[in-house]
Amino acid sequence: MSGRRHTAENTHHATPCRTDGAASVAPARAGQRSSLWTTISPARGVGFIVVSLVLLALVVGLRRWSDLDASSFLQTSMRSNATGQRRSHDRNSTAPLVPIHFSCSKETSPQALTCPGPPSPPPRTSPRPSGDSAPLCPDYFRFIQDDLRPWHDAGITREAVERGLPHAYFRLVVLAGRAYVKTYRPADMTRDVFTQWGVLQLLRRYAGRVPDLDVMFSCDDLGQVRATDYRVPSEAPPVFRYCKETRSALDIVFPDWSFWGWPEYNIRPWPQMLEEVTQENERVRWPERQPYAYWKGKVGKPHMGHMYRIRHQLMRCNISNGHEWNARLFRQVCFEKRSKCHRIFLFTKADWAWSYAIRNGFKDSSIPKQCLYRYKIYIEGNSWSPSEKYIFACNSTVLFVETPFQDILSRALVADKHYLHINRDDMCRSIKTAVDRGNQHPEQAQLIGEQGSKFVREEMSMDHLYDYMLHLLTEYAKLLRYKPTVPNDAVEICSESMACAASGRERDYMIESMERYVTGFDPCTLPPRHPGMNN
Repeated sequence: MSGRRHTAENTHHATPCRTDGAASVAPARAGQRSSLWTTISPARGVGFIVVSLVLLALVVGLRRWSDLDASSFLQTSMRSNATGQRRSHDRNSTAPLVPIHFSCSKETSPQALTCPGPPSPPPRTSPRPSGDSAPLCPDYFRFIQDDLRPWHDAGITREAVERGLPHAYFRLVVLAGRAYVKTYRPADMTRDVFTQWGVLQLLRRYAGRVPDLDVMFSCDDLGQVRATDYRVPSEAPPVFRYCKETRSALDIVFPDWSFWGWPEYNIRPWPQMLEEVTQENERVRWPERQPYAYWKGKVGKPHMGHMYRIRHQLMRCNISNGHEWNARLFRQVCFEKRSKCHRIFLFTKADWAWSYAIRNGFKDSSIPKQCLYRYKIYIEGNSWSPSEKYIFACNSTVLFVETPFQDILSRALVADKHYLHINRDDMCRSIKTAVDRGNQHPEQAQLIGEQGSKFVREEMSMDHLYDYMLHLLTEYAKLLRYKPTVPNDAVEICSESMACAASGRERDYMIESMERYVTGFDPCTLPPRHPGMNN
């Protein structure tokens, strides 16, 4: 398993700073400086003049550097954020990594920016030795076939895709490696932006391998494509969404936008966030953490639906009426008359609030700084919550409140191996019991926390996320019964048109998560379908 972790290869290049033996000598005293000046030979004097001219040119260059356009800034950022380029789960591959050119013109309007042609596929390499196939994908890749099962026999028609219009926030078409988007309605925050960005990075990483596509994307929480609404499953629209309700939904699960960054909440792309959390895990290890269950999040108002009902129930598990439920909970509430929101810790301490946190860039709500408790609670939001992966990354033992919603991560997890199960109908008692038993058996509780954290770090690495996306879209494309075409009013998008027009953290996170090389190796090997699945 450890062989699959993405590792950075840091290289340092020494810059020559001397032209002869004397050029690197720094005088220790004024007398030595005078001696050096009086003993310069004519030849060395010429050398001194040359060095002076070079220094003068550097000074002039520094002034010009301040006027460089966005292209230079972005390229520098890409180099400074460089990570290991060879995928760890295909480390033995000798396939080349082909750099991808990226630059921004002085024009930053999205309408004025033009997209270059797609990256060229890498040169063909010799086939693998017989029997030496790419590593097997993680087991959760089997859900790809489960999600696509309704259309397996009849295929996907254009009419079925367009029946998804009432659910779609945007339509994505890929033709010959170029991406086109037609937007139907705005998404919350930048969900749609970073979902599209993720697809663009897949097109860069696996240039020439992503098939032609026509996909409807929904960026909301609750799945709405129900099997009971259609006489025949294949008549249902294939709609891509971040999660699905297990009992009856036919949505196709896709990685959520926050893997590439969540700028509104000051959450960096997944690999960079993992690095920060790892440092905090090393600083405060499990036995040294507070022996309670921790949760922090938005609760909202009781009349606003399912999300708020279950989270309001969770808040009853704070210390109250003399009951100690072993829970330490943050909540965020709003006072409409003052137009302010306050974050409440437990039930007494008022702090600055949700609206302040947004204005302050969530600088005081750092995810790594929340890894201070032995136990962390995961509870659904409006459906699934993207906080899930950050909670598991902490090395804390996760108390997972049972939920009918599944995303790419949650349906891969195993109770008592990656987390401890919490009964949603008796949360307080279930949380207290789990914490008490964990503190009585700390080695076992710590092991569960470490196994859950290891899973999200390795099995949910960006390497595997991109492979999941590639396999899902490839299998989906095989089912299309028509040739995709660019919709009317669709706009071509590319890394240049998105990153060069962005600003602030949105641009920073795009640069941090940008794929800089076309890979020449194969994705992991898709495992067979789940046993018992119909052909």
